[in-house]
Amino acid sequence: MSRIITYCEALCEATSQCMEEDSSVFIYGIGVPDHKKIFGSTNGLVEKFGKGRCFDTPLSEDSMLGIGLGAAMNGLRPINVHIRVDFLLLAMNQLVNMVSNIRYSSGEQVEVPLVIRAVIGRGWGQGSQHSKILQSIFAHIPGLKVVMPTTPYDAKGLLISAIHDNGPVIILEHRWLYWQHGDVPKEMYEIPIGKGNIIKTGTDLTIIATSWMCVEAFHAAKILKNYNINVEIVDPRSICPLDIDLIIQSVSKTKKCIIIDNDWVYCGFSSEVSSQIYEKCFNSLDCPIVKIGFIHTPCPTSRHLENKFYPNASNIIRAVEKIFNLSSIDLSKEDFYAHENKFMGPF
Repeated sequence: MSRIITYCEALCEATSQCMEEDSSVFIYGIGVPDHKKIFGSTNGLVEKFGKGRCFDTPLSEDSMLGIGLGAAMNGLRPINVHIRVDFLLLAMNQLVNMVSNIRYSSGEQVEVPLVIRAVIGRGWGQGSQHSKILQSIFAHIPGLKVVMPTTPYDAKGLLISAIHDNGPVIILEHRWLYWQHGDVPKEMYEIPIGKGNIIKTGTDLTIIATSWMCVEAFHAAKILKNYNINVEIVDPRSICPLDIDLIIQSVSKTKKCIIIDNDWVYCGFSSEVSSQIYEKCFNSLDCPIVKIGFIHTPCPTSRHLENKFYPNASNIIRAVEKIFNLSSIDLSKEDFYAHENKFMGPF
């Protein structure tokens, strides 16, 4: 049975079902049991499972992740939540030097079934310290799996798969996705980590988009349809491991590709994907791959500069105009920043 629920509710339901299924699963982190409940994604967990399996922590990310590592090595299945990915950087010693390579250095004798949930993306005027994504940094580290669910369906299925996985998995959740609604089965199900999804079929152009950029890609595709441009949108869902075969299949069909990433372009995920596409289907391409993402500067705080910093559907449309040699499309009646007015913060 399925029903329409939000992204946040899907995450909460997945956690609750896994905690019911397995007493070794617990969730912890700064703000996890308080009144804000991590944007509502941990609603009811402390009331249902008690403070021993759902608890707050001191403001010490390094220690926090060390707790998870020790617990995972000793047979438990912790879920460590970070209200902002920016501060997960304070635990990089634990993450890079220990969590990621314990299985390798122990000859796979020691498993680390640890899930790290981290909130990514912009709010309003949060500046450079509170608006990062960083997926390419985490994906760069051998031993870590990195997933970026876009829909409520993906959020539940990927979180359950991550909790059941015997290695460390980082789940990056864009804060603007938390209130998106979608059809989600009530029963438990898994989405394989490393399996992408074609969320819109098309014939003229492939857009590879991650997380919130899938929403922007849909917006662009709707407008471009009026100009006889049929876009295909590929959501990798997992960026490490990456379903490159699905991407190559799509690009080989359309022969044109835009990669729109929710991060800096330089040395980023879009660069890796474009490199692999060039290696595997260079002769199939009709034109160079276009990469869209953040310019190489910290995120500004003021609203008008922040809106310039973050790419959206309009950037995709302008790139498509160049690829197809179209006249400039009138976008004056389109609202490309409507969602920021809905964002109410963690309260």
